[in-house]
Amino acid sequence: MKKTNVFIIHGTESSPEENWFPWLKKELEVLNYQVFVPEFPTPKDQSLKNWMEVFKNYKQFLNRDTVFIGHSLGPGFILNLLEIIDVQIKASYFVSGFTGTLGNEHFDNLNRSFTNKKFDWKKIKANCKKFFVINSDDDPYVPIKKGRELAEKLDTDLIILKNAGHINADSGFNKFVFLLDKIQNEIKRKDI
Repeated sequence: MKKTNVFIIHGTESSPEENWFPWLKKELEVLNYQVFVPEFPTPKDQSLKNWMEVFKNYKQFLNRDTVFIGHSLGPGFILNLLEIIDVQIKASYFVSGFTGTLGNEHFDNLNRSFTNKKFDWKKIKANCKKFFVINSDDDPYVPIKKGRELAEKLDTDLIILKNAGHINADSGFNKFVFLLDKIQNEIKRKDI
């Protein structure tokens, strides 16, 4: 059986060592998944072009068993990848994800090239078998309506976590057991 490749994509002003990313990487590796957590330039030199340049080093690991996990801006980057890859991956998990602007000038300026565009939703959905959209009802950066919009565009349900903030370390998320359980349940399924 081919080993499942999992990508964890961090967001703006974050890194592979923050939040629940190191914990999830370790947990998935114990389960024999190959996990990549690329480091993207942020906030200095943050642009979709520069992030795509970093990701070029990982393209050979994309296959039908690949799973994407993105936090905050991570889902926006993954959406851009799904528009251009030539393989249908297994699943994408979008945590605190959004498209468009957030109404926060600082972040909107940094995120603009990733999320403030017209997406090819048909191509995105054709390149990923299943989507999971997880947002918090009290996120200080990403309004819950952004999660609703994203889930609607992807024809999936929005999973709402209560009082989970931005689902990051500042909100108490150095571990994310709920997400690990979801991933394990889906990776085991043969129908996706």
